[in-house]
Amino acid sequence: MSEVFEGYERQYCELSANLSKKCTSASLLDGEQKKQKITEIKTGIEDAEALIRKMDLEARSLQPSVKAMLLAKLREYKSDLNNLKTEVKKVTSASQGSREELLESGLADTKMVSADQKGRLLMSTERLNQSSDRIKESRRTMLETEELGVSILQDLHNQRQSLLHAGNTLHGVDDYIGKSKKVLTAMSRRMTRNKWIAGSIIASLAVAIILILYFKLLH
Repeated sequence: MSEVFEGYERQYCELSANLSKKCTSASLLDGEQKKQKITEIKTGIEDAEALIRKMDLEARSLQPSVKAMLLAKLREYKSDLNNLKTEVKKVTSASQGSREELLESGLADTKMVSADQKGRLLMSTERLNQSSDRIKESRRTMLETEELGVSILQDLHNQRQSLLHAGNTLHGVDDYIGKSKKVLTAMSRRMTRNKWIAGSIIASLAVAIILILYFKLLH
């Protein structure tokens, strides 16, 4: 016998006994308590099915002699699980029957709604429609405002691009002015230097002429 199979078998037997007790107690409950108990039972059924699958896989992995015996036990557990599912269906069907009775009772009460209540319902519906119209109008105004905002942002973007272009142009003009200023400064310095040179030459010529005249007069 496989110890793994025995472990699954023990878990299944405990779960099956617990589910059987829950089915019995659920049949005695009503309303939300019964609904909650049925949910717990369905969850337990899913766990039981998982254990059955695990036992089946474990049994098929063993030697043929042991495998045949375990598969026979497994068929009994599957039959037990089907019986549990049948009990759950009965409990669920009884719960649905009670729910249908409650619904029929509710429909009967609904037919007895007074004209005054119907009037209030119609008035509430009209107010809801008016609120819906106001919401639609507010949405339309919001969309128009959004479109206007997008248009303004686009204009501002275009103006920014124009200003950036103008700034680049002014920067280029400043560069040209700076270069021209440097050229003019250099020309002014050359002119000043040329003036000094010309003055020096003229002064030298004047001194030479005076010296020549002086020597000629002495002789």
